[in-house]
Amino acid sequence: MFTFKPMSLMGSVIEMWLNLLSLNHNFFMLIMNLVRGKAVMPDKDSATFISFIWNMDKRIKLDSDIKPGDGCRYYSTLSMMASKASYENRAYIENIVKDHWKMEYLGFYDYWNDYQEKATTQLFFLRDRSDDHDTIVVAFRGTEPFNADAWCSDLYYSNDPSWYELPDMGKIHGGFMKALGLQKNVGWPLEYKENKNRKEPLAYYHIRDKLKALLSESEKTKYIVTGHSLGGALAILFPAILFFHEEKLLLKRLEGIYTYGQPRVGDEKFGKYMEKKLEERKSRYFRVVYSNDMVPRLPYDDKDLLFKHFGTCLYYNRHYQGKVVPELPNKNYFSTLLAIPMMINAVFELIRSFSICYSKGPEYKEG
Repeated sequence: MFTFKPMSLMGSVIEMWLNLLSLNHNFFMLIMNLVRGKAVMPDKDSATFISFIWNMDKRIKLDSDIKPGDGCRYYSTLSMMASKASYENRAYIENIVKDHWKMEYLGFYDYWNDYQEKATTQLFFLRDRSDDHDTIVVAFRGTEPFNADAWCSDLYYSNDPSWYELPDMGKIHGGFMKALGLQKNVGWPLEYKENKNRKEPLAYYHIRDKLKALLSESEKTKYIVTGHSLGGALAILFPAILFFHEEKLLLKRLEGIYTYGQPRVGDEKFGKYMEKKLEERKSRYFRVVYSNDMVPRLPYDDKDLLFKHFGTCLYYNRHYQGKVVPELPNKNYFSTLLAIPMMINAVFELIRSFSICYSKGPEYKEG
């Protein structure tokens, strides 16, 4: 697409500028450092370079009041921060995991997309291990603001009437299947088919094999899968292919799936199939949605596109008050009647972003 390079260039310029300001503390210090020849210049591959997303929210600490024994609270907190960290470069993620969270960094990976003929999917692994618990986190990167490849997977295939159908399971979003590692002209065979044109491995097969190796080290090791936006879609589709391949070990050790701002991934039949299978395995699936976020309301749930959400939806309003809901308010986002209330809500969200550190405490500071 002709938009790929302009979007990428614009994103690079914005991120470089934000990091230039951050490394030199502020605009005035930057000018002074430039005059003195002491300006600190950003390095995109360094542990000090942060993405556009992290620049919007620089909070890095895990909640010290939440411990591994706290169950879903622990898993959801760890998942949330891992999903956010997944947008960063290798060096920054490794620094966060090892130096700030005091956990094991197990690697960051790029994965090939047979249909776009390039690496478009990224994730990292971490491990939180002590004498009384052992949890591996698989965190998929989501849709980057200036990554046209990711938006292509989200939007182009959302409007493409073609589905990918798995026998007895239902129909699934074609773009997400391709990002997860669907093999061109082959589909989802149990084993990886070698292709000399691939410069990176396919996501599903590499993740599966790496998890098998890690889980074989200890019978008490479990894992969770997480992701934000596009990453959330890939997080819930990974166990879907495990079910398709009947990967008993991996399904037995799957503690849960935690997604944030996840789009719809399949039709009603697929949703019912997944709910049944996850219930049989006692694997928890929580889908967290914030207020008027557009992405969880796409692709449309209507008589034409037929997409349906499934799983437990935790909906949070702008006051961060959460509740379990059977269906999102304004489920397809675009509504003439709700346009003005949504704009008003956005204004109050902006005011809250500046005031929350005073009303809730400095640890809530955004941006």
